[in-house]
Amino acid sequence: MSISGLREKHKQELENLSLTSQPFKTLKLFIVAIAQYLQRSLIYLLTHGVWLMFLVIAVAAGVVLFLSVDGPHTTHAEELLEYVRFGLWWVALGVASSIGLGSGLHTFVLYLGPHIAFFTIKAMQCGRVDIKSAIYDTIQLNRSPSWLKKDCSEFGPSLFSSPHGGIKVPLTSILPQVQVEAILWGLGTALGELPPYFISRAASISGEIIDVAEELDTSSSENNGVASNLNNVKRWFLSHAQYLNFFTILVLASVPNPLFDLAGIMCGQFGIPFWKFFLATLIGKAIIKTHIQTVFIISVCNNQLLDWIENELIWMLSFIPGVASALPNIVAKLHAMKEKYMAAPLPVTSNIKVKSWDLSFASVWNLIVWLMLFNFFIKIVNSTAQSYLKKQQEKELSGLKKKLEEDSH
Repeated sequence: MSISGLREKHKQELENLSLTSQPFKTLKLFIVAIAQYLQRSLIYLLTHGVWLMFLVIAVAAGVVLFLSVDGPHTTHAEELLEYVRFGLWWVALGVASSIGLGSGLHTFVLYLGPHIAFFTIKAMQCGRVDIKSAIYDTIQLNRSPSWLKKDCSEFGPSLFSSPHGGIKVPLTSILPQVQVEAILWGLGTALGELPPYFISRAASISGEIIDVAEELDTSSSENNGVASNLNNVKRWFLSHAQYLNFFTILVLASVPNPLFDLAGIMCGQFGIPFWKFFLATLIGKAIIKTHIQTVFIISVCNNQLLDWIENELIWMLSFIPGVASALPNIVAKLHAMKEKYMAAPLPVTSNIKVKSWDLSFASVWNLIVWLMLFNFFIKIVNSTAQSYLKKQQEKELSGLKKKLEEDSH
């Protein structure tokens, strides 16, 4: 077989390898790839990190023993465990958002955004921000926050009021209450950008060049419309990647954009120092971007954005002849819309209906999350199996080249 024929065969094999078309072969290659990775990791630990491995085992055993023995420390240990779960949960969601964005698993839309919105609406309804029982009283795995279903009378009287009547909770009071989980989520998104950087850095050190432009050319020939335009933008970014510096990485990390998946690859390929890449990514994602998103959601849910839109509309309409007389009616309709938006919860007599609706909503929400996680898992299995097959194909191709060279001599 010629080299071109073998390459064409390899290309067809990679395109056909997926759980939907070849489930058994894909699972087999995935298991073999994972087993080899675990074997290499174990050999590395046994040869380079024996003392580190023993230290980790000893610390883990000590922690388990400390938590299992009853005593005066039990309450403090449980409290500490709650904080650890809280931190790991939001960091893990951030990591999942970074590595799963291409699969549609964006945990800001699934968890952090709704959590901020629910807290803001509850604070507006109750006129208080001290409704959490602790910092870790947030949405977590299979657990909703305690304040979500409580009546406002359980928290006490309202502490905020508006000069025009009603409740007005300022953004500066709500932001600190959801700031910790937002920063932890942002930290996770920054950590999720490290694997592409390290993979590209290792390839650069070993002398390999990751040809992203070739992959974009291949994908652009198969796609059109939005995907094609996005590939064109990515290609422009690749052509200007030599200008990457701390400020450029910071700007790219500070705003939601589809280009940052290439930033880690390019920074590793061009030898950008780790501290420069990670520090810029951390500041951009964990501080700037998360605060922009959090402030936007709070502004929408506490009526500040609606008030601004109302004032701007009134100001613009006042310059239109004949409309000034209709402004009072327009303002009244806007106020009615806001009152309906921030309507008080249903009375206690309909509590059963509210609970049944919450149960059905939670079921649908959990189903959506599990479907997205399942899709994300399928993507990982397919990608791992294809990567392993590609390495095997490269070995086969290099073997054929050597054989042809020997035959020519």
